[in-house]
Amino acid sequence: MNLDDLKSRVNAAFADREKLKEPFYAMAVKETVSLLDRGVLRVAQKGAGGWEVNAWAKEAILLFFALSEMKTMELPPFEFFDKIPLKKGLAEAGVRVVPPGTVRYGAFCERGVVVMPGYVNIGAWVGAGTMVDTWATVGSCAQVGRNVHLSGGVGLGGVLEPAGAQPVIIEDGAFIGSRCVVVEGVVVEEEAVLGANVVLTSSTQIIDVSGPTEVVHKGRVPARSVVIPGTRAKKFPAGEYQVPCALIIGKRSATTDQKTSLNQALRDFAVPV
Repeated sequence: MNLDDLKSRVNAAFADREKLKEPFYAMAVKETVSLLDRGVLRVAQKGAGGWEVNAWAKEAILLFFALSEMKTMELPPFEFFDKIPLKKGLAEAGVRVVPPGTVRYGAFCERGVVVMPGYVNIGAWVGAGTMVDTWATVGSCAQVGRNVHLSGGVGLGGVLEPAGAQPVIIEDGAFIGSRCVVVEGVVVEEEAVLGANVVLTSSTQIIDVSGPTEVVHKGRVPARSVVIPGTRAKKFPAGEYQVPCALIIGKRSATTDQKTSLNQALRDFAVPV
């Protein structure tokens, strides 16, 4: 079954869930999730015009939940009760998962990924050499590039509905500091550094204060930016209050290798991680 056939059947079943009673459509949903699990298909990929979302792949995930039954899964000494099984074949795939770290079926991790006691949800894609550190979570359909470090307690939001919504995207070589939260389809571009406790939503002002005049971004952290949490004053009927924002205080060097550049950025700007 080619991708066009799968897409057509998934679209039809999503429009009319009664079709899931027919094997013709149910198998298309299961095959689509299998492709996601194997990394053959992605929920989103970067094209010439930027990131593009395969909405039908997210539709398949939603339909997969409808097809799946709750089951008890025993992995002594742990027991789970859920619809979606855990990912298998980790050793063959070259993916290290430290107990009780969890990668759900339908997520894909490239060879060399390390998952400490964190979580990777269905539909997510995690690139080679990436570290998902302790209690870090990669939400449903989030796309994490290669050689990324998600520090302890990082939360990348998941999104399944609406199906066309862009997931959270962390591009290659980014460093996400402890307890950062990135949600609502925000894109952290290549080699950016987020200091500890940065919170980014689609409406968060990301303010470049490294020059003589501020430049405000929303929904996107420019490549190689070094970002820390900040606040700015906003007037409300009850008075003026400080609301969260993020501050770009400089750039990682483009002339040094990634590791040297990252360490230098942390030293130069005293960024907590």
